[in-house]
Formats: sequence, structure tokens, C-alpha cells
Amino acid sequence: MSREVNNSLNLLIEGLGLDSEGKDFCDFTIADQNSVAESQGITPTTPSNFKPVLGGNVTYVVACVIINEFNEVLMMQEAKESCAGKWYLPAGRMEKGETIVQAAVREVLEETGLQCDLKTLLVVETAGGSWYRFVLTGEIIGGELKTPARADKESLQAKWISSLEEITLRANDIIHLIEKAKLYKQTKPNNWHKEILPASTPHTKDLLRLIVVIKKRSTNRLHVLLSEKTSIHFPTSEINPNKSLHSTLRRFMVEMFGADVSQHRPLGLLNVEADPSADGCCLTLLVAFRSPLEEVPLIGKCAWQEVSQELEKKLLIMITNKNSTIELHVVR
Repeated sequence: MSREVNNSLNLLIEGLGLDSEGKDFCDFTIADQNSVAESQGITPTTPSNFKPVLGGNVTYVVACVIINEFNEVLMMQEAKESCAGKWYLPAGRMEKGETIVQAAVREVLEETGLQCDLKTLLVVETAGGSWYRFVLTGEIIGGELKTPARADKESLQAKWISSLEEITLRANDIIHLIEKAKLYKQTKPNNWHKEILPASTPHTKDLLRLIVVIKKRSTNRLHVLLSEKTSIHFPTSEINPNKSLHSTLRRFMVEMFGADVSQHRPLGLLNVEADPSADGCCLTLLVAFRSPLEEVPLIGKCAWQEVSQELEKKLLIMITNKNSTIELHVVR
């Protein structure tokens, strides 16, 4: 494996971003996906020149799960008419010009009165390819907990909650996030990913970058897939806003391996790249094949490359331990 590819893979394993030098390498664009659909007699629903516009055709949401030393979770009481009086995590939509972390810090301050220092992404959720929720955790460093006397349009009050049975939730979708954050706080750093925050790499499109790994039976060594389209890089697909992320992944794998692509599974995210100078983002997803290398034919412009023993050790931990990557939850 070339030093450049080795370095890039190491950066991604550490949760850091890759410098795209203003270029978004993309092997499977919306235009490509539309061509495949048309060849199958399906009318595409996404324009080939689709470009994400924050607050227009894509929605980025942030949510914070902060657990204190008493194992209580920071919650806010909704002021919105549609769910007034119900409880939820501090959360909300990102605004133009904000990073993911800045948006999350703002939401916590507005809705709870507290200032936070965010440490890591815990979960990234997607729905329909055009809605993303970035779930972070961290610690409180200041501020004053909002009381009913300070109620405003953002929230009625905030509280540290020891049991969710004490309150009425706005929605149950946050229960798993709270359980995950409690587990993370209680058991880190054992078998958990490092503290990973979004990397400030701008992207004009929403992209899914794949780190596809497989063992070679003859040598028992781990290999990673590289795209040889234009320049050598990790295979990358544009995320179709009208399809689930699993659908985009499936179509891209078929494009590279054919309709009979062997059994494989998405394991979790290595990193997230986003910067407010552009409205896109890039999710780097680790994918592992169950079959050995000799049984997986390639049809796309790709090649397998053996990874160094050092990187192999790191990747094998990520393959065997589900908490060593950022959870990707595809809602629909």
C-alpha cells in the first residue's frame, strides 16, 4: 500500500478528516444512479444535478445527551405548541454558518441555560437520505439551569432527570440515545472509539465514503478496497436524498461487485466531515465482507490493497467491537 493511502486510512481510523483540496471524488454520482435506474426501466426521482442546500432540501439536526456524575440526563421541557410540556433532549436544526458542534452548543445553551464542552459524536442518524441527526455528548462547564421563571420560546425549563418515568417524553426515539450515552460514560475508554468530533472538511455534496475490508484466505491478511477512477481514493458515492442510506450503500456495492455481491455488513462510521463553507457532508462507513477475498469478484474500477500490520490491528478491533465506531442508525 502506498504511503499516501496508508496515511489517509490512518487519519480516518483516528476519526480525522481527509483534505479534499476542493475536490469531491465521487465514483457513483446521482447522475450515475439515475442512469442505472433508467436502464432498469425506473424513472428517477432525484435531479442529476442535485446539490444539498441547508434548510432547503436537506436538514441537519443536532442533539446532545449529557450525563452528570449522578447518572442523570439533562432534559428540556418543550415550549412549542405542538408538544408543549413534554420533555426531550436539547436538540434542534443547524443554521447557516454553523459547525455541527457550534449548533449543538447553542441548542444546549438556549434550551437549558447551561454551557457545555462537547467531547464526541456518539450516533449519526439518517432518514431518507436528506435528514441527518448528529448526536453528541460532553460535559457542562458553566451557566445556570433554566427554571420556569426563565421560560421562553426555546423551552419552558430544564432539569437533570434520573428516571425517564418521571416525565412525559415528546418522542421515544431518544431512549436509545440516552442508554448509549450512559453506557459510554460508565465504560469508556474500554472498547469505545476515541473522542471524535466532526472534521472541518467542506463538501458541496452529501457523500458516503466506504472503507471496505476483507481477509485474503491464502495469506490471512486484511485488504482494503481502493477506487482507481481518476486518482486512487476510497470508493465514494453521492447519497441519494430520496433513498435510505442502506439503499444508496446497496446500489453502490452492486455497482462495484455486481448483483450477486457477497454477504457484507456496515459496521459504523469512522468519521464525519462537514464545514459551514459548504452545505454537504461526508460520512466514512466501515464495511466488512464475510467471504474471503478469493470469492469476491470486482466489476468496477477498483482494486484490493493489503494493509499494514499496524492498521490491520486497528481495523480488526473495529470489526469485532461495535462500540469502536460511531453508530450509524438508518431510521428509514
